[in-house]
Amino acid sequence: MTTATATLHSGLTLDDLSAMNVDELDALYREGTLPASFKALDGTPKGRMLAIRGIDKTFLFNPISAFSKLSLFPWDGKSFSSTSATTGDGINRINLVKQLNWFPFKTRVEPSVIDGKDCIYLDYEQPGNPFFIAKIRDELREVSPGLFLGPAMWKTGTNSAELVLWFAIDTTH
Repeated sequence: MTTATATLHSGLTLDDLSAMNVDELDALYREGTLPASFKALDGTPKGRMLAIRGIDKTFLFNPISAFSKLSLFPWDGKSFSSTSATTGDGINRINLVKQLNWFPFKTRVEPSVIDGKDCIYLDYEQPGNPFFIAKIRDELREVSPGLFLGPAMWKTGTNSAELVLWFAIDTTH
């Protein structure tokens, strides 16, 4: 695993990321790094949907951003369990009356389809996942200590995907 030499932005929060548009999140992601070990993600970190491509510069941005911060927002985050310094397992946590664990994934280091630099790739092509979940390409990079930013994309080919939205994982809570 190669780690980038970029310095993490200290003190960024989920709320800071929620205020950014798609272009700002893209620039921040490109500066992100890999953690020294995937153990940095272990546990049940809080997740938040950030900006959706195409509506981040419209009147819908503020209401959707506010809704994603509410406890009634259905996606709560992802649970991670490292299996080595560069691999792991995970699952999404969804709150629909009760908490459900849906759509397992494997994690590994792979070049990002955004810029070709290493990222944590969340591989949803796992047994039991529906075809439309297997078409999702999530990536992560650490942008502030314990705060991970990622694009959620729709796979359009073997090494290509289209951005749908940005999300964050916060291990500091």
